[in-house]
Amino acid sequence: FYSLLIGASDMGTGCDTILAQMAADCMDCDINNIVVYGVDTDTSPYDCGSYASSTTYVTGMAVVKTCEVLRRKITAAGAKILGINEDNAEFDGAYVYSQGDEQLRVSLKDIANSSMCANNDALSATEAHSSPVSPPPFMAGAAEVEVDTLTGHVTLVDYASVVDCGTVINTNLARIQAEGGIVQGIGMALYEDIQYSDDGRMRNNSFLQYKLPSRLDICDIKVEFAPSYEKSGPFGAKSIGEVVINTPAPAIAEAVYNAVGVRITELPIKSETILNALKHKK
Repeated sequence: FYSLLIGASDMGTGCDTILAQMAADCMDCDINNIVVYGVDTDTSPYDCGSYASSTTYVTGMAVVKTCEVLRRKITAAGAKILGINEDNAEFDGAYVYSQGDEQLRVSLKDIANSSMCANNDALSATEAHSSPVSPPPFMAGAAEVEVDTLTGHVTLVDYASVVDCGTVINTNLARIQAEGGIVQGIGMALYEDIQYSDDGRMRNNSFLQYKLPSRLDICDIKVEFAPSYEKSGPFGAKSIGEVVINTPAPAIAEAVYNAVGVRITELPIKSETILNALKHKK
């Protein structure tokens, strides 16, 4: 098996799984053969942090580069055991073999055991990655609302979105992250209202006063993907973290305008704001 030490914190993004998937693909092995060691400041390599949509895109490329170096080390170690030139050796994930005679081969297990002997190079690699570019993801969202013209209350009936985050590494994790960001965006658009007193104290400084949408408040959310290929990212992947929170507020505001003809330009979209706008319109 391989030990994967990463510095990126898994904050619910699923990076432990995604980076293990990348390593397994690079090393031509089953994902169960990748043992991930999560963040521990005593042992983890340095990482710039799990923010700014950097984990899959930046740390993912560090994993790919590390695996490339490790594969070369394994191939060289296997060629040495077989007594052949490194240029004539190939590694298929289980064996290093001679290109001219595939029966002339040595298993990864034997190579690993041999590397533990004295005076042999350990089969390990550490690489870093920093990208000079930051290719943006894209998203489109559509909201369906019902507006009570007597009270101004907005009910979100349906929300549909399409996300371009490059190559989707793990569809389930990407969809969950998109859904979570959309719910946050809905909260910003309709529920979360920070209020301060005249002397600057926050009035709603607990969840008893500060409203967050619960599952009972959220409508059916549909998330689909429009994959693209980003050549600077690992396996063509881009980021997804921040883009999904941006779309719900303008989509809901436009839906309200489409429903009752008043444009709300501040968040959250309150019932009293809509009623005042309707009265002013009349």
